[in-house]
Amino acid sequence: MTLNTRTATAHAVKGSKSSFSIPVSGVALISTLLIGGCTLGPDFKSPQGPDIKSYTPETASGQIITSGSTSAKSQSVVFGKELQGQWWTLFNSPALTQLIGRALQKNPDLQSASYALTQAHESTLAMQGSLFPALDLVTRSTNQKISGSQFGNPSFSGSTYTVSSGSVQVAYTLDVFGAIRRQIESLEAEEAYQRFQLEGVFLTLASNVAISAIQEAGLRAQIKATEEIIAAQERQLGVVKHQVELGGLAKINLLALQANLEQTRTTLPPLQLQLAKTRHRLTTLVGELPNHDLLEQFTLKDLHLPEQLPLSLPSKLVQQRPDIKAQEALLHDASAQIGVATANLLPNFTISANVGSIATHLGDLFVPGSVIWSVGGNMLQPVFHGGALLHKRRATLAAYEQAATHYKSTVLQAFQNVADTLSALDLDANTLKAQDASVQAALDTLSLTRQQYQIGAVSYVALLTAEQSYQKALLGQISAQATRYMDTITLFQALGGGWWQRADLPAHLKAEQKKLSQ
Repeated sequence: MTLNTRTATAHAVKGSKSSFSIPVSGVALISTLLIGGCTLGPDFKSPQGPDIKSYTPETASGQIITSGSTSAKSQSVVFGKELQGQWWTLFNSPALTQLIGRALQKNPDLQSASYALTQAHESTLAMQGSLFPALDLVTRSTNQKISGSQFGNPSFSGSTYTVSSGSVQVAYTLDVFGAIRRQIESLEAEEAYQRFQLEGVFLTLASNVAISAIQEAGLRAQIKATEEIIAAQERQLGVVKHQVELGGLAKINLLALQANLEQTRTTLPPLQLQLAKTRHRLTTLVGELPNHDLLEQFTLKDLHLPEQLPLSLPSKLVQQRPDIKAQEALLHDASAQIGVATANLLPNFTISANVGSIATHLGDLFVPGSVIWSVGGNMLQPVFHGGALLHKRRATLAAYEQAATHYKSTVLQAFQNVADTLSALDLDANTLKAQDASVQAALDTLSLTRQQYQIGAVSYVALLTAEQSYQKALLGQISAQATRYMDTITLFQALGGGWWQRADLPAHLKAEQKKLSQ
């Protein structure tokens, strides 16, 4: 696999949009400055993604079908199908959709990322203003007193007068070598970075809400199963107690069952604590304090496991993952900084003009004879800065290479995420299938052992072993069911969340911010 992120950084000047020269003639010089400006540094091109056909050897055939079981259907991974923007609706849970909608409106981390994007956008617009002349209106009125001593005439007592002036000042920096344009390009890249950071925050938020909802559903199922086991043990205890009272069994059996029941009861509070923490997490994710009681509740039976899972082509992944796009924006920023550093080695040209009027009375402003004006140009050519400018340019080249390696690392991690999830989808489906068989076998064994124990055919140890095996198998089955839902969420997250398939998120959040400010 080859990731091509290198541009002609070693030949940054060669990558300019147009060539330039500095003629001797003043007229030719001005013509060159006004018309023939160029942009130094490399022109950024988006890196090419890995040239591969599949994420794992198993996906080369175009489709993966996970095995089904008695508690969950099989899933098919459709190669090349696009992920929809609101992927959470595939679980057919109105409560989950509603909760993610509330998180979109009130989550503070999402709002913070939105404001960061707004700040970056305004900074870009502010820098774009540097391409135009700066126009300022200056007015001044000064009351002054002079003394004859200032002019070698001490006998003159002096006089007082007022000087009023008004002028229009114009200043314009000629972006001959593209320093300003490269700075704008850099800020635009930073704005793109903040945009994809926002998308990444929302993807993480939606995934965390969905995963927490699955965890809640799994915990509720485990609590229910534990309560059913406790109820069954209580019934068994009642039967044994009656047998002890009739003299059919020794009291030691009753005490052992009582101890086993209490031990099972001790497993219930930790599950209830995990459920409470999960509810608190969900409340916080939607921007509420933990004392707020969420109306939404989740159970596994209310959630639908998507049977068809879209899987983007590997060639498209680099354009769909927000973290990869964010790193690409940082790479673009580093590329633009090379152009800025290169332009700083060359002359900087500015033009300034000032036209106004000065008079001792306000009514005399702008009358003939009171008008003043000036026009000038300035060229600043760095000559000696102790090598600072050269080393700053070399630093930007190194920063670009660093950004390129970060980009490659992000791409590798992204493909690993997808590959890991595809493997998990298949193997966790097999795990659930095995857990289903284990639960059925443990239940059959427990039912038979209870009957044999009641007639004295087996010892208490055999009954205890059968009950513990069933409890372990049942909780394992519930955990395996929840894991399959989480694998699906993880796949959607690894594929980028489908942000390109839905309405513009920044525009939506900006509208929400406006509502809050009113």
